[in-house]
Amino acid sequence: MAQPLRLGIAGLGTVGTGVVKIIRRQADLLEKRTGRRIEITAVSARDANKDRGVSLSSYAWETDPVALAKREDVDIFVELMGGSEGSAKDATEAALAAGKDVVTANKALLAIHGQALAERAEASGHVIRFEAAVAGGIPVIKALTEGLAGNQITRVMGVMNGTCNYILTRMEADGLGYNALFEEAGRLGYLEADPNLDVGGIDAGHKLALLASIAFGTKPNFEDVVLEGIQRISLDDIHQAADMGFRIKLLGVARRTARGLEQRMQPCLVPAHSPLGQLEGGTNMVVIEGDAVEQIVLRGPGAGEGPTASAVVGDICDLARGLRISTFGQPATTLEAAQPARTGLPAPYYLRMALLDKPGALAKVAAILGDAGVSIDRMRQYGHSDAKAPVLIVTHKTTRAALDDALDAFDQTDVIAGQPVALRIEEV
Repeated sequence: MAQPLRLGIAGLGTVGTGVVKIIRRQADLLEKRTGRRIEITAVSARDANKDRGVSLSSYAWETDPVALAKREDVDIFVELMGGSEGSAKDATEAALAAGKDVVTANKALLAIHGQALAERAEASGHVIRFEAAVAGGIPVIKALTEGLAGNQITRVMGVMNGTCNYILTRMEADGLGYNALFEEAGRLGYLEADPNLDVGGIDAGHKLALLASIAFGTKPNFEDVVLEGIQRISLDDIHQAADMGFRIKLLGVARRTARGLEQRMQPCLVPAHSPLGQLEGGTNMVVIEGDAVEQIVLRGPGAGEGPTASAVVGDICDLARGLRISTFGQPATTLEAAQPARTGLPAPYYLRMALLDKPGALAKVAAILGDAGVSIDRMRQYGHSDAKAPVLIVTHKTTRAALDDALDAFDQTDVIAGQPVALRIEEV
């Protein structure tokens, strides 16, 4: 009979506690499915006395996660602390140095240090698995590295932050403004300790960087992900997008173009009838397009104790079975340093602005767009308020660079109140 596979779990928050529960509850089932008994031998967290709703008395306790990572009775180090620096990074490096495989849910750590960690692991014949780091319970990493390994991936896109999707869909359904729903999300515990990680697109941007690396064989490079949060989205934007048959989503898109690797995490308009347009609440969705498979859609819970812990245990089971895959789907030393695409492929854009009630204001706006090479597809003007006229413009396909030239020129006029909102309309 195979020796038991021994786990050391660092981090006993929502996800870590969920992993403990699954390992205990499904011990016999996991043994049947993997051929090995999976056991927890030691754990680590900040507070040993906290009530986590599950008994930890049978496990050794380490206050220092680095010490846990070095224990001789630990085969797999399970890192569930989070954060790109500090204890998570130190303990992961210690585990690899001690000859252990690593399972983690830490997207920030891998988006920033993934290349170095992968090279270190693979040089010594070890593995880093991170299914739980992207889209919670959705097996998107496994889909890319295994099920779609025969495809040349052409585009990866998706909604990867449930908090943002919750806020945007509630704005539309209940007519509540962003600020009210931001506060509600905080009360419900949906926001990170630093809320900008969620609403600023950073959390989702980490996930996109990891997917792009696997999809296109490139070194993970979070620094080159174009980030824009949802803070400026108003109820007017939500309603006007709906009038045109669109919904607004914080959408991540990665694809390789002639200009380089495009990685964007920003609010976009998507067709309301599309799978992404129909996505509600805190659910995540990832769309993958390949030359052979064409398009597949993966949908499911993107966070929470059960879904994320399920993904962690799935990685553990693969290691118990002896399935060992390079961290990013191919040897880390073969990953390319991709040239970032500073200008994305052309697309139509949605523009919302408030024109001051002055003669020729609209003509000035049209002239500036024309001078920048931006063609207007349709335009709507809404009722005046406080000497301001809300105007909505949808452009024909254009580049973001051309649109930015027009936006810069708007700043030099005296006919626009405040800053215009510009959102890409993504074809899905």
